Amino acid sequence: MTTLAALCAIGTEKILANEIKKLGFTTCGKETGRVLFLCPEDELFTPNLCLRTADRIYLQAGTFTAEDFDALFEGVYAVNWQDFFYKDVKLRIDKVRLHGGKLTSEHSVQSIVHKAVCKKLGAAWHMEVLPESGSEADIRVYIEKNKASIFLDLSGTPLNRRGYRKDGGTAPIRETLAASLLQFMYWKRKTPFHDPFCGSGTLAVEAALYAYNVAPGFGRRFALENLAFFNSARADEIRKREAAKIRPDAQARITGTDIDPEAVERSRANAERACVTAGRALQLIGSDQRIPRPQFDCADFADIKAPYESGVIIANPPYGERLNSRDEIEALYKRMNSLFTDFANWDMGFITASSEFQKCIGKNASAVKNLKGGNLDTFFYIYEVEKRTGGKSGHI
Repeated sequence: MTTLAALCAIGTEKILANEIKKLGFTTCGKETGRVLFLCPEDELFTPNLCLRTADRIYLQAGTFTAEDFDALFEGVYAVNWQDFFYKDVKLRIDKVRLHGGKLTSEHSVQSIVHKAVCKKLGAAWHMEVLPESGSEADIRVYIEKNKASIFLDLSGTPLNRRGYRKDGGTAPIRETLAASLLQFMYWKRKTPFHDPFCGSGTLAVEAALYAYNVAPGFGRRFALENLAFFNSARADEIRKREAAKIRPDAQARITGTDIDPEAVERSRANAERACVTAGRALQLIGSDQRIPRPQFDCADFADIKAPYESGVIIANPPYGERLNSRDEIEALYKRMNSLFTDFANWDMGFITASSEFQKCIGKNASAVKNLKGGNLDTFFYIYEVEKRTGGKSGHI
């Protein structure tokens, strides 16, 4: 078993841990913004390909106590780095995070770790200088209360970059966060889904990938593929195995609207790319079936009515970069109160950076999730029909 770390938006750790367990892996630790889990060596390709809510996957190369630089060097040097890399590897210590320990200089830690890895590789391969002419490999270092954890990046490009979103418009939601919101709402594929501010279509596309059971990593490469222990034949087997799980015949009603015609066209184009990629995955198992596309239309949210008696709305309404003033934002949120009438029996979830959203929309949420992806603090306001009407709710 190999210990892996999956990174995620802060506040979504429980969602990610549940997803990891559903994939059949055993979690062994949960910290702010990351979940640790055990993975068989012949399954190392699976988390990158299949996890919807993880931003990156790292392999835990070593853990040890490091109260000074000598201990840090020896701990890093003890790892058999020659098992991970080719001789022309281009090493990069991409991030160092220190908290509550005796080592406080990120730059010095970065330098010591890089030196220890290079010295170990040079000793193993009898080389004075590494050529560093090949593929880049990233190492990340966490030292918390003198306990050092050294991680090797298996993802490369962040996993939220599925490949389908060529144009995200202004301030789009991260794909992995969109996938998390679906889980916060306990959305099921048979439940109608609508996004009244579709923007670039991300929420609807992630709903479609989930509804038809399409692994989000099809159609892209991962840093794992550049490492010495990568098993390409096994990766092909896993791709075919996951392709066989795609359900193009599943029933789903996924729609999106936006007042901006360009946003609607952008959403359609992004959804088309995602579904074409899913179709190519199906070709791996000899199938020529197609994935149904989400439906996008141009309309103001105030002009639409619920197409079905019940369903789920999830939206990323404009804020910050997409509106010019706080007054505009508050005016929009006040207008959005009409959704509770036009979609009376629908559960709703709205993600925004505004802490005044409940006041502006005129209703208290059933639950509020504090989420942080990158440097942006956001709130996910959940409104459930049961709680609005005085019934019981399944949310905690």
